[in-house]
Amino acid sequence: MLDRVGKNADGYPPYNIEQTGDNRLRITLAVAGFAMDDLQITQEDNQLVIRGRQKDDSEGRIFLHRGIAARQFQRAFVLAEGMEVEGAWLDNGLLHLDLKRPQPEARVKTIRIGARTNGPTALMEGPPERR
Repeated sequence: MLDRVGKNADGYPPYNIEQTGDNRLRITLAVAGFAMDDLQITQEDNQLVIRGRQKDDSEGRIFLHRGIAARQFQRAFVLAEGMEVEGAWLDNGLLHLDLKRPQPEARVKTIRIGARTNGPTALMEGPPERR
């Protein structure tokens, strides 16, 4: 249901896409160290964009080794037509987004049958004596 996936050069953050039901998907991104306020999710038309920007809290701290860098990311997904984001939540460093494709509603339309006369089509409404 995802037409294509926009990729970062370094593949960060890693993600999974799983099918959770008929016409339902879940995208899970590994965003350890990011708080909810550090993450932003937007959808414009069929483009789903997830951005992360951590605040640099290293001021006043002396690191002997710094392997966990405060980094930002942007991950973009192009969704198939009609896909909608149902919700998102952050749990144990994983950002989950549930998506669904709504089933099209069956619409029934009755077409009236008209009679052809010398002129334009006249609709048959009621008995002939009332036309």
